[in-house]
Amino acid sequence: MGKTIAVELARKAKPAGQFLVHLGMTGRLLVSQAEVSLPPHTHAVLSLADGREVRFVDPRRFGRLSLANGYTGPGVEPTTVSVEEFSTLFQGRKLAIKAALLNQSILHGVGNIYADESLFRASIRPTKPAGKLTKAELARLHAALQAVLAHAIQLGGSSVSDYVDADGVRGFFQLEHKVYSRGGEPCKDCGTRLKKIVVGGRTTVYCAKCQK
Repeated sequence: MGKTIAVELARKAKPAGQFLVHLGMTGRLLVSQAEVSLPPHTHAVLSLADGREVRFVDPRRFGRLSLANGYTGPGVEPTTVSVEEFSTLFQGRKLAIKAALLNQSILHGVGNIYADESLFRASIRPTKPAGKLTKAELARLHAALQAVLAHAIQLGGSSVSDYVDADGVRGFFQLEHKVYSRGGEPCKDCGTRLKKIVVGGRTTVYCAKCQK
């Protein structure tokens, strides 16, 4: 469910709620053999039926674990939302489209990296008011966001700092970033120097020539 991992629980083949994991900024889940030493900052250990363990590691302790029943997340799931529903999410909204993409009550799970990359691929400037995007622009953004997320998942995510997957393997999508964290560098498409600004309190990078 976006930034929250929802694990469906069952008891004797019947639904028994959900185990929710929010990774925060530095949290991660690792699947390890029980005999492997616990890494530093391990705050929870869950034993699996096959003898392995799921370990919750979080150096900065911003993550959280909880139980719920019927959890669906605060916003709409960006990987499955239709283009029609996607377009209605931004109608009448005055906030910048970059800020709207990061708003978890609108779409859940779109982080700073994927908002920047999607807006670049859709040729949309991040400061443009969400409610003023045309139908064609929203369709392009919908397609770009789903493509970026699908490709990032295929490559194991973006390991720009300490992110690793459940097996401890780093992701590779950061090697394909077009704009994120590249402020001042040349655009990979047109060569224009990329601009770095702040939108909605988040560092934002875009190409003034490619994104209108």
